Amino acid sequence: MTAGVRLSHKAFIQPIFVDASVETPRSVEGLNDVRVDSVASVIETIAADIESGISKFLLFPIPAKKSTKDFDYAFAVSVIKNIRSQFGERVWLAADLCLCSYTEHGHCGILNDQGTKLLNHPTVAELTKYAALLADAGADCIAPSDMMDGRIGAIRAQLDVLGHDEVSIMSYAAKFSSQFYGPFRDACHSAPSGTGLKNRKTYQIDAANLNDALASALRDEKEGADILMVKPAALYTDVIKTLKQQSLKPIAAYHVSGEYAAVEMLAEKGMADRAGVHLEVWTALVRAGADIIISYAARNAKQWIEAKKY
Repeated sequence: MTAGVRLSHKAFIQPIFVDASVETPRSVEGLNDVRVDSVASVIETIAADIESGISKFLLFPIPAKKSTKDFDYAFAVSVIKNIRSQFGERVWLAADLCLCSYTEHGHCGILNDQGTKLLNHPTVAELTKYAALLADAGADCIAPSDMMDGRIGAIRAQLDVLGHDEVSIMSYAAKFSSQFYGPFRDACHSAPSGTGLKNRKTYQIDAANLNDALASALRDEKEGADILMVKPAALYTDVIKTLKQQSLKPIAAYHVSGEYAAVEMLAEKGMADRAGVHLEVWTALVRAGADIIISYAARNAKQWIEAKKY
């Protein structure tokens, strides 16, 4: 009765992966209860999640072909159209917006000829084109995860010009260069490789720099973001709390693949109750100020919350 935190499954978003190169779903090491779907099986996955009480999804499309330019977004467009035709308004569908699954080098944008620098402005132009296609296909929300400067303003302007003012933007506003993304990169085949730029530290935020994270998020708010995301989440509750105090926008907390895997491994070793640990993490995120939780265990949220009476 006196609890200061109330969890609701309605505030959860379930990430889903769809791979153009698979005919049957594949598992991902570390992501228990999560699979990379085929075009056909993702419909089954979403239908089951709806039955479990989850109707909000964050889509990660994985194309079969990688390149360094002239990217083909037809697969992502077709997946969104298929999901929309199957479920209509029963689902709220956010589409991740990034180039890391499309590029041969695994970086989130276009590199210079030497492969040593990510080019901000050409990448923003490419992402803006991609965002328009996703919105045309039926996405409810565009979720830019690239961390380029100025991309929110460019995307918002383009969507509005095309009449997509109702399509929201959930910005990866405070996305840190983290060691906790490993299982995700395996799922999306998006680890940086084969270039002079060995990691993403030049465009993602350093874990030691709170002010940079806040400046990035507040800039995205000013440019037109509707939701501000903090990623990772469990080790960054101070960022969530501080950002919540400085912004009126909803705050999304992404409990990322490595954080999820750590909880799952504890449970598998019999050292913790699976549902109990996830619920404790979620409670901490909401207590810090998160309005929305993106979790690989979101499909269990309704059952676990009701069982524990959170």
